[in-house]
Amino acid sequence: MFARWLPAAINTRPSEWSRAAIGMALGTMLSVWLCGQVFGMDVALHLIGPLGASAVLLFAVSSGALAQPWSILGGYLCAGVVSLLVAHVLGRTLGSACLAAGMALILMCWLRCLHPPAGALALLMVVADPATIALEWKALGPVMLSGSTMLLSALAYNNLTRIRYPKRPAEPAPMMPAPDSQAITAADLKLALAEMEAFYDVTPEDLEQLIHASELHAKRRSIGEVLSRRA
Repeated sequence: MFARWLPAAINTRPSEWSRAAIGMALGTMLSVWLCGQVFGMDVALHLIGPLGASAVLLFAVSSGALAQPWSILGGYLCAGVVSLLVAHVLGRTLGSACLAAGMALILMCWLRCLHPPAGALALLMVVADPATIALEWKALGPVMLSGSTMLLSALAYNNLTRIRYPKRPAEPAPMMPAPDSQAITAADLKLALAEMEAFYDVTPEDLEQLIHASELHAKRRSIGEVLSRRA
């Protein structure tokens, strides 16, 4: 029972950890600094939590669906608009902050821009600091400026360090002959994911490539076992 709580091994090397960590530090620092220069450091520091969480996604798991450009920009915009609207109508209380986060989640799902740090942003924008409250609807300015700066930082840093970002549509994997079974395609995986009715931070195209790569390794292993037996 306790073994189930142990984390699975991370399929990345320490060099990739260091690359992502440096990018996260630089992206967060630039986003907060630029926002502070335009709107004041008090406002910028109030947003540092969601920005740090976004940096983890954009620099460490940039291939995920939750880390794509529309996810961060759309997610931040949804969170900002919903939280300011709720705060204007219901006031700045804990209950209204939680309501804003839930409403922002629904809007992000509808607009296909789910971005987890935007949930924290919705909470912070309701129970904001005095400097952010004083901006009223202009508070969308620092939100979108900091989010856009983080995105531009990820675009530059990831590609300079040979990590393709944003995620490009995957090319169809070469079909391997399968005499005893039908080959699985991205369309089949998309239908299967829809039936499971849960959130998965992976695209059907990525799963298709993984399955084909696994089949190729399995065939190589099978051929190796046959040759070893004959030897």
